[in-house]
Amino acid sequence: MSNDGFFSEGDRIQLTDPKGKMYTFTIMPGKEWHTHKGWIVHDDLIGMPEGSVVSTSAGLKFTAFKPLLGDFVLSMPRGATIVYPKDAAMIIGVADVFPGAKVIEAGVGSGALSISLLRAIGPDGELSSFERREDFAEIASENVKTYFNGLPSQWKLTIGSVQDSETEKKYDRVILDMLAPWECVPFAAEVLRPGGVFLAYVATTTQLSSTAEALKEDGNFTEPLSSETIVRDWHHEGLAVRPMQRMIGHTGFLIVSRRMAPGVEVLPRRRRPSKGAYGVAEE
Repeated sequence: MSNDGFFSEGDRIQLTDPKGKMYTFTIMPGKEWHTHKGWIVHDDLIGMPEGSVVSTSAGLKFTAFKPLLGDFVLSMPRGATIVYPKDAAMIIGVADVFPGAKVIEAGVGSGALSISLLRAIGPDGELSSFERREDFAEIASENVKTYFNGLPSQWKLTIGSVQDSETEKKYDRVILDMLAPWECVPFAAEVLRPGGVFLAYVATTTQLSSTAEALKEDGNFTEPLSSETIVRDWHHEGLAVRPMQRMIGHTGFLIVSRRMAPGVEVLPRRRRPSKGAYGVAEE
């Protein structure tokens, strides 16, 4: 999509009615967008600035903007469950994904996180993505292509398991969204440069525990840190300010760790584990 503040051919446009309902489509010359109250001619939208109010032939009004990344992700076609915008934003921040970074991603799903990673690394970075399912890979590829108006040159998508790949290249970040990320810990230790970041996005506490223990047992990573992100919107009408009844609660956990220098032992943690943390010892 163009970023000059004006609508062009091929741009995605997001129309919002007075009730807050959103409609998204791609601007194509000669086409029309129809509603229950008239239509809008696509040609009339080209050259219009964002933030305009547009009307159908019957007078139904909409506010027009290009969709934000979060809006695009929530409305795009899905094969697998997407990484929600709140989690994608945290992944970019917590893993410190920077312009020019070399990143390995495993578990592409519908491509939501891939789009965020590609924006974060910029044209000088490199994203190597792996997806086991060909149907998911096809959906992700189409979503990435739609968002960027073409496939970015810095993106390589491979169908297969990341731990089966062979590379001598060193990466800055390894980011995993898969069922068993603990299986990839030895691979991550091989491909990450010293100081590189390992991050896994998991849905359950069982996955979280297994990944944490694998990182500790591997001996090449710092003590892992885990978190979840909960977002709650607020309603405000004059002095009536209150939290919304609906909220985006638990979607997943993030577990992050850093690659130690080769041959350097991890400093042992000094806190005592809680009672029962590792089961009951048999007498």
